[in-house]
Amino acid sequence: MNITPRSSRLHIAIFGRRNVGKSTLINAIAAQEVALVSNIPGTTTDPVYKGMELQPFGPVMLIDTAGIDDEGPIGELRMKKTLSILDKTDLGILVIDPEIGVDEREKNLIKGFKERGIPRICVINKADSLYYTQSRKDSLEETLGEPLLSVSGKTGEGINTLKENLIKIAPKDWQRPTIAGDLIKKSRIAILVVAIDSEAPQGRLILPQVQTIRDIIDHDGQALVIKEDKVKETIKYLKEVPDIVITDSQIFKKVAEDVPLSIPLTSFSILFARFKGDLDILTAGAYTIDTLKPGDRVLIAEACTHHPVSDDIGRVKIPRWLNERVGGELEYTWSAGMSFPENISDYKLVVHCGGCMINRKEMLHRIQEIFKAGVPVVNYGVLIAYLHGVFPRALEPFSY
Repeated sequence: MNITPRSSRLHIAIFGRRNVGKSTLINAIAAQEVALVSNIPGTTTDPVYKGMELQPFGPVMLIDTAGIDDEGPIGELRMKKTLSILDKTDLGILVIDPEIGVDEREKNLIKGFKERGIPRICVINKADSLYYTQSRKDSLEETLGEPLLSVSGKTGEGINTLKENLIKIAPKDWQRPTIAGDLIKKSRIAILVVAIDSEAPQGRLILPQVQTIRDIIDHDGQALVIKEDKVKETIKYLKEVPDIVITDSQIFKKVAEDVPLSIPLTSFSILFARFKGDLDILTAGAYTIDTLKPGDRVLIAEACTHHPVSDDIGRVKIPRWLNERVGGELEYTWSAGMSFPENISDYKLVVHCGGCMINRKEMLHRIQEIFKAGVPVVNYGVLIAYLHGVFPRALEPFSY
């Protein structure tokens, strides 16, 4: 609980060709040796993530990427992986070497920043080298069509200015300000109902539950955490009516039976549909579930790589519930972790997890790519609420 997860950090990614000094620059920004540095081109072969504190942002995630000029079949795969980092980048840095210069590769990267609305800073590194001159800098700025900030990862020249500029251009809305804090009044109570089952880590709450508790506390509310068999008696013996009850999606139907209609009720997963994604698109996707027919293809996407358990929500329960609703067998495909299928249009529905392990930028990108492919998308909590007949009530706290 004391460590800010990767998904809740501002993602700052550093791009450029091999050997332009990306790793050295990361070490200079972090003021510590966090990235492997070598004169051998291509030392960084895969994106490297390093969490650190960068004021006034607080916890951030620095991403060191492979060179955009990597060669050969393996190099092409590395470049593809590097470019995929754009989809989770909140703030981008393009690094240029005064000796190597720029060409269409850098211009295409700038285009990628612009298309995704990513704030960016372009730097000319190695300002301490013999190849750096003002005229060279002016020439590269004209070719690139972007202003260049002079820095030296080796000597530290310009690093403070770079940090100051990062602060100035950082997106103000990179993370939604609240998970549930806007749903309760100051000093009021929110009841959080957690399911203790085989998927709950031993002795711990899962990440969305922990983040919701912290969010409520940050907004001067009170979080009362209980198990599903304590809902009725807790509400009965509380001196004041809770502002809201938030439950695990898998026990939504049971909890809904125990919570009076006068008390707002929703789920952790629906809160995260709003916090991490686009609740309007996910809600619209739920209404297409009843158009599915046996044999239709459904993609179930998970952002983490947990080991499936015997009654796994994504691989057992959701397929079972969907098949019962459709009245036959659907054809399922699963994806897990950071990879995401490109053939989205092959599916009739995409069911995504809550996205607690990826940042908001990437979750929104995934939802938008699915939406652009013309395929409906829901997340676990939205789908479960719809299938279990508690959909209107689950959305009521958000004025749907």
